[in-house]
Order: sequence, then C-alpha cells, then structure tokens
Amino acid sequence: MSDQSTVETKVARLRYAGGEAFVAESQSGHAMVTSFGHDKLTAHSPMELLLVALGGCTGADVVPILEKKRQRVTGYNIEVRAERRAEHPRIYTRIEVTHYIRGYAIDPKAVKHAIELSETKYCSVSAMLGASAKISMRYEITNEE
Repeated sequence: MSDQSTVETKVARLRYAGGEAFVAESQSGHAMVTSFGHDKLTAHSPMELLLVALGGCTGADVVPILEKKRQRVTGYNIEVRAERRAEHPRIYTRIEVTHYIRGYAIDPKAVKHAIELSETKYCSVSAMLGASAKISMRYEITNEE
C-alpha cells in the first residue's frame, strides 16, 4: 500500500478540434493545440512536445543552480535532438541535449555540475524518458569579455 501523502495527481484534458488537431488544456489552465497529422503538422506533435518538455525541464533546473553558483549567465539556449525507431511504437531511442551558455567568466565545472544535478536528481522528464532512451547531455560555453 502506497503512502497517499507522496502521491500527486495531475490532469490534462484534450478536445478534438477537427482535422488532425486537439486542443489540450493542462490543470494549470493553459491551453495549446497539438497535431497528429502524418503528412502536414499544423501544431506540435505529441512526440515533439516530449522534446520541448525535456529541454524546458532541464533548463528550469540549470538556471537556478548556476545562479546559486554565482555564474553570470547572459544567454542560455538548449537544443534537443532525438532519434526514433522506425517500427511502432516509434519511441525515441537516443536523445542528445546541448546546453549553449553565454556569460562572463563562466566556470565549466559549475555548468557540468548543474547539468549533472538536473539529469540525475531534479528533471522528472529526463528520468521518465531515460527509462526508454539513452540521453546524453553536453554543453558549450561562450565567455564574453
């Protein structure tokens, strides 16, 4: 029997919008369109949203960790690339996350540690996707004068 105090239930609702689209609304009240078209996507596909979720999750971890480490970050971009298998279900098998960090005297050790903490401890999306895909993370630092 599980301890109910540690369980959190989230709800998402989707409404068919015609064609190859759904309008999805999260529990927080935010809405977006998602598309399942195979020939022409009219919005993010559910599989694309997984990559967006991974990038957003790890970025949301890395930024405050770098701030706590007193890193002077002036720009931060994340690119998520993934390979899918050809047969159904077409899951991601390999995912590479690249963190592009710009700032003043950025310490590579601080960046590496922040990314490792996100990947191994904090990012729930990474933990879930990592159960079926090999996830690798790397970073590039551009120091400003």
